[in-house]
Amino acid sequence: MSEHPRMSSPLLEVRDLRLGFAAGKQMLAAVDGVSFSLARGETCALLGESGCGKSATAQGMLRLLPAAGRLLGGQVTMDGCDLLRLPEAEMRAWRGGRIAMIFQEPATSLNPVLTVGQQIGEVLARHLGMRGDAARQRMLELLQQVGIADPERRLDEYPFQFSGGMKQRVMIAIALAGEPELLIADEPTTALDVTVQAQILDLLAKIQVDRGMAILLITHDLGVVARMAHRVGVMYAGELVEVAARETFFTASRHPYTQALFAALPEVSRRGQRLATIPGQVPALSAMPAGCRFAERCPQAMPLCAGQSPAWRRVVGDHILRCHWQGSADASERAGHAVTELDLDPGRAFLDVGDLKVHFPIRKGLFQRTVGHVRAVDGVSLQIAPGRTLALVGESGCGKTTVGKALLQLIPPTGGSVRLGGGELVGLTGRRLREARRHMQMIFQDPFASLNPRLRVGEIIAEGMLALGSGRQSSGNGADGGDLAAAIVALLEQVGLPAEAASRYPHEFSGGQRQRIAIARALAVQPELLICDEPTSALDVSVQAQILNLLKKLQGELGVAYLFITHNFAVVEYLAHDIAVMYLGRIVEQGRAEAVLNSPRHPYTRALLSAVPAPRLDTAREIIRLGGEAPSPAKPPSGCHFHPRCPKADALCRERYPAETVVAGGHRVYCHWPD
Repeated sequence: MSEHPRMSSPLLEVRDLRLGFAAGKQMLAAVDGVSFSLARGETCALLGESGCGKSATAQGMLRLLPAAGRLLGGQVTMDGCDLLRLPEAEMRAWRGGRIAMIFQEPATSLNPVLTVGQQIGEVLARHLGMRGDAARQRMLELLQQVGIADPERRLDEYPFQFSGGMKQRVMIAIALAGEPELLIADEPTTALDVTVQAQILDLLAKIQVDRGMAILLITHDLGVVARMAHRVGVMYAGELVEVAARETFFTASRHPYTQALFAALPEVSRRGQRLATIPGQVPALSAMPAGCRFAERCPQAMPLCAGQSPAWRRVVGDHILRCHWQGSADASERAGHAVTELDLDPGRAFLDVGDLKVHFPIRKGLFQRTVGHVRAVDGVSLQIAPGRTLALVGESGCGKTTVGKALLQLIPPTGGSVRLGGGELVGLTGRRLREARRHMQMIFQDPFASLNPRLRVGEIIAEGMLALGSGRQSSGNGADGGDLAAAIVALLEQVGLPAEAASRYPHEFSGGQRQRIAIARALAVQPELLICDEPTSALDVSVQAQILNLLKKLQGELGVAYLFITHNFAVVEYLAHDIAVMYLGRIVEQGRAEAVLNSPRHPYTRALLSAVPAPRLDTAREIIRLGGEAPSPAKPPSGCHFHPRCPKADALCRERYPAETVVAGGHRVYCHWPD
C-alpha cells in the first residue's frame, strides 16, 4: 500500500481530548490530552495494550461513555462542528449516520430481543428514510457483503442464534448501513476467521475508496495494521506515545513500548523460545506516575524518566514520539530465552473423538414440526494425546465452538463417541458427568457473557475450585479461608492481574482483562484437558504473549492437553503440535502442524493460510480469495461441501464426498485432488 497523501483540511480533528471516570469523590483521568486528525479516505490505527484508553477515546468522541464517564475537556471537530458541544438531539443524527462505530464486543452491543433485520432496519429508517421492501432488499445486500450465508433466513433470527464471528459481521453490517463518512472500528475483525477478515478488510477498503470514508481503526492485530493503516498512533496509559506513517512504523519504530509489542508477537521463528513479555501492567487510573508512564516497565528507563513526563519530539517527517531515550536498539534483540520444545510421541490419545455429530432441528409451523436439521458438526473424528496441543481452525460458523461444547456435553451430541482417558462421556449425566468435568475445562470465546456479573472475581474463581476441586486443589480445600484466598491471588498473578482484582466485578475490567479472569477460572481446578475457544482473541499482543507463555509452561510442567479453537494462525504456528482444519461441520485436513502449515494439501487450507495478514510490510504475497460464501449448514451442498467455492472442483466433486487420503506421517486430507 502506498503512503496515503495527507489532505490540507482534515475531516476530523481531535484536540487535547481528556476523559475521566468518577470513583466516589475522585475523578480518575483515563484519556489525558490526546490529539490527532483524520483526512477523508485515510485510515489511522490506534494500538496499545488493553486498558490504555483506546476504546474510551472512541466512545468519548461519540459521547457514548458509560454512566461514570466524564468529558473533562478538549475538542472533537468534524467539518467545523464541535461534536462535544452539540445538543444530544442533534448528536443522535450524527451517530449511525455520518459517523458509525463497530464495537469491540458484539454480544453486548446487539439488542437480544430484536431480530437482526429489525436492528439493521432501524439505521436504514432513521438515517436514510428507507422502509418496506427496499429496506429489506438493502438488508439482504448488507448481510451478503459481510459474508453471512442464507441471508433470507438469518435476517429474521436473533443474535443468540449467531456465533461470535457472525455477530461481529452483523455489527459491521449495521455500521455500514447508514453510509457513514467516518467509521470508528474497535477491533472490527477480532472474532472473524482469516478468510472473512480478508473479505471485510477488502470491503472496508473498497467502501473507503468509493465514498472517501475515513476510518479510525482500533486494533491489537499488527497484521491488520500493516494491511489497512496509513498512519499509526501508539497509546499507553491514556496518552499517545508515538505516531508514524505505516512504513516508518514497521521499519523504524523508536519508542521502547512499540518495540516491545513487536517482540511479543508469536511467530513460527519463535516456536522454540519463550515469548518476550512486558513486565508489570498498565498503571491503574488512581496511580498514574508523575513522569513517563511507561518508565516502570521500560528496559531503557533513566532517572529522568521517573520525574519528568517527556515532551513530543520529531524524529523525521511525520514521525513523532514522547520519550527521553534517544537510542534505537530494536527490542526484538531481547526476544526471549530459549526453552525446550516438547517433542512428544502421540502415543495413546487422552481424548478420542469418533464420528461426532451435533444436528439441531429446524422447526416450523403451528405445531413446530421438524422440517430439517442444521448439521453444525457432521462426523468429526480427532485425537489429543497428553501434553499436546491440537489447533482446530476454520471459518466462523463451521462448528468449531460446537465441537468444544459437545466434548464437555454442554450440548448433547446427536451421535458419535467422546472418550476421555478411556471412559465414554456421551450419555453421562449428574454426578458422573460433574466428576468427568474435573478433568477438562473450557475457556469461552466471549468472556463478558461467560462471567457472572453478580459475583466478584475472587468468587468466580473460587466457585469452580469449591465445586470441582475436591482432592485436586489443596489450597482450596482446607478449612482455612486464607488458603483459598492465597490460591486465588496466585491464579490472578499467573494471568497477569493484581491481587486487588479479586474484590472487583467483571464490568470493572476491559475486554482483555475479562479474558484473563476466564482463563484463571479454567485453570483453578488444574484440568488435564483445556478446551480453549479463541482464548487470546480479545487480548493485545503483549498480554497474548503472557498467556501463551503460561499455557506452554503449564503444558511442560503438568502435561496438560489443549484443544485450541482459533483463527489466529500466528498462535497456531507458535503453539500447536497438530492441526485440524474444519469446514461446514467436517474435518477436511489434519496432521502435524509443520506438515499442514508448510505443505497444505486441501484448497481450503491453502486459502486460509494465504489470507493471514502478516505483521510486516509484504506486498508480494497473493491472497487466494474464495468465490461465493460459506454455505449454510442447514443446506450443505451435495458431494464435497467445498466444491461451490473451490477453484479445482469438477463433476466428481459435485457428486461424491471425498474419502480420506493419507499423504505421509499421519497427514490426512479429504479431497479428490490433493496436491
